[in-house]
Amino acid sequence: MLTNRRPKIGLLGIMQELYDDMIPGITEHQANYARDLAARLSSAAEVVFLRPARNRDDVETVAHELADAGCDGIMIVMLTYGPALRTVRALLENPLPVLLANVQPEGVVSEHWDMADLTYNQGIHGAQDQGNALLRASVPYSVITDDWRSPSFVSSFASWASAAMTVTQLKRAKIALFGYPMNGMGDVLYDAPALMRRLGPVIVNENLGELYRKMSQVPDSEVAALVEAHQQRFAVSPDLPKERHSYAARMEIAIRSMLEAGGYSGFSMHFEPFGKDGRFEQLPLLAASDLMADGYGYGAEGDTNTASILLAGQLLVGDAHFSEMYAMDFSVGSVLISHMGEGNWRVARKDRPVKLIDRPLGIGGLGNPPTAVFSAEPGPATTASLVPLEGEEYRLLVGQGEILDTPELPRVEMPYFHFRPTAGLKPFMNKWLKNGGTHHFCTNLGVHVERWRYLAELLEVELVEI
Repeated sequence: MLTNRRPKIGLLGIMQELYDDMIPGITEHQANYARDLAARLSSAAEVVFLRPARNRDDVETVAHELADAGCDGIMIVMLTYGPALRTVRALLENPLPVLLANVQPEGVVSEHWDMADLTYNQGIHGAQDQGNALLRASVPYSVITDDWRSPSFVSSFASWASAAMTVTQLKRAKIALFGYPMNGMGDVLYDAPALMRRLGPVIVNENLGELYRKMSQVPDSEVAALVEAHQQRFAVSPDLPKERHSYAARMEIAIRSMLEAGGYSGFSMHFEPFGKDGRFEQLPLLAASDLMADGYGYGAEGDTNTASILLAGQLLVGDAHFSEMYAMDFSVGSVLISHMGEGNWRVARKDRPVKLIDRPLGIGGLGNPPTAVFSAEPGPATTASLVPLEGEEYRLLVGQGEILDTPELPRVEMPYFHFRPTAGLKPFMNKWLKNGGTHHFCTNLGVHVERWRYLAELLEVELVEI
């Protein structure tokens, strides 16, 4: 399984040999600047700087070395001016996301500057040449202009580095589809080759018969251990029959083993295939909740698009929650977010226990599935919807808002919370619907629009912010 981890970014520092004759020692002088820059960014990522690249051979060699070192992205820094055409071949062959950091050693032009100082700090016109070359070569890239010593630069770089790590991880991702997508539901349909080419994940159909066989092989001792873990983690209802809880635990262990054996980082399943199969007693709602809490991407009703974007949310931010809009509340300007019973309980509010209940559910025609019930922690939140348009064209719809501190809804037997959009309920919903926002989406606690913006940029996906 892919996990949210510390990004590793290579620093490609560009200059040219011309300046060695003009200013002896300039290469080492600017190399020290690059090392200081890497150290400044160490709180956000592991930044690898090898040596200045002063000609085309240097650029191509260093770029290959950074890729071979397992970097998630390459940050170009103009240590002095360097002709950009020297970099084009290396960057066309480079498989990693690219950032053009428009920075310079000194943030203020001083009266004490001489020609050496001007040369040390003249990266801006090299950045212009570099940006033009990248654009004309159709290499996707991001730009950050800032004083490299400032907190804002470190913050923006941290967002970009997380996006770069997410892009490289998505290219290695596999999503398991158990069954098939819900018939007649258009926004969950997917084009597997197009999704793989544009976002990265590979969709693999898994067999429910294999899941049933795996369930029969789960040792009773593992089932008992997971039930005990649930007893410690949740406020388990005394009305939840032990046999139902044990069945849900057995199902979760079997699904987890299939995901681990297949190298999957996300999965999707639809209630209808489970209900019509004839071998299953309940839907795996508790399994979906626990696996999301462990960092897996997830999508209900066979929605592999949302499973993919939820995986992106797990990698980009962490603790991503599978979401659906259920109803609008015009009195407080919010929309109630909920779903059938799957939810990442790591976003649950800290002052209320997560309940595990015996939940009557007619969907699928099966028995009661044990269900985790909670509300999300109040505070800022960010939503993200992956909108399939046509072929490899996708739109990323990102919204900002606040999870409200609201009383419990004692008769709502599934995860739920009120989300109040920053733009206002009516403008938010109008823009969401006008832009084809899907009815399944990802929610993360906190403000993370910048990270989603960089991700869309690096994936060359249209971004719409609300």
